[in-house]
Amino acid sequence: MQARKIATRLLSCTVCPAPNANLSRVSSDDSYLPDDEVLLAARGRAEEFGCTPVCPAAGAVLTFLATSLRARAVVEIGTGTGVSGLYLLRGMSPDGVLTSIDIEPEFHRAARKTFVDAGFPSGRTRLIMGRALDVLPRLTTGGYDLVFVDAARAEYLGYYELGVQLLRPGGVLAFHGVLTPRTEVPGRREPSLLATRELGRAFREDKRLVPLLLPLGGGLLVGAAR
Repeated sequence: MQARKIATRLLSCTVCPAPNANLSRVSSDDSYLPDDEVLLAARGRAEEFGCTPVCPAAGAVLTFLATSLRARAVVEIGTGTGVSGLYLLRGMSPDGVLTSIDIEPEFHRAARKTFVDAGFPSGRTRLIMGRALDVLPRLTTGGYDLVFVDAARAEYLGYYELGVQLLRPGGVLAFHGVLTPRTEVPGRREPSLLATRELGRAFREDKRLVPLLLPLGGGLLVGAAR
């Protein structure tokens, strides 16, 4: 119950300007850093496929994280149509490689078009088709600067356990959609909701991570490896 109250408060947070300050209506919504034509086209393809990409505000955080980390090696779980992947690529080092995992081949085709349209050569991305829980153990332990997850919520705990092992010291593990409102049916406990709650608890108690919960989009839970 307490965790639910905290989540509700976080979802209602807004940026509060100082009294009488003229900030030209700078706000926490998606108008501050709007999408360009490539991202808008990728979002259009996502709508056709029925998948929901990160919002511009959450995407800006991904670019910021990749830039701050000077990321050269990034893992993305949940390729979609390339929206979040493009945000990541735009923040990564010029020689960085994005490894993106998805089980749907049509998502990889759509994402590849997004990356090409944005001017990124094929060598900057490695698209792997398969279940992330099967692929992640084959990746290099401690070899990645950033791991971003936006996939099946019910499997988030599994991604967390494997994702932490992939991080170098100072690397960041990020999960999207942890605060997405969900309708609970009386007498039935939704697996995805339970998984995100357990994920939040695991982040908070994991001494290997410095956690932070950001109320952007569906909620970004991030942890920096000590």
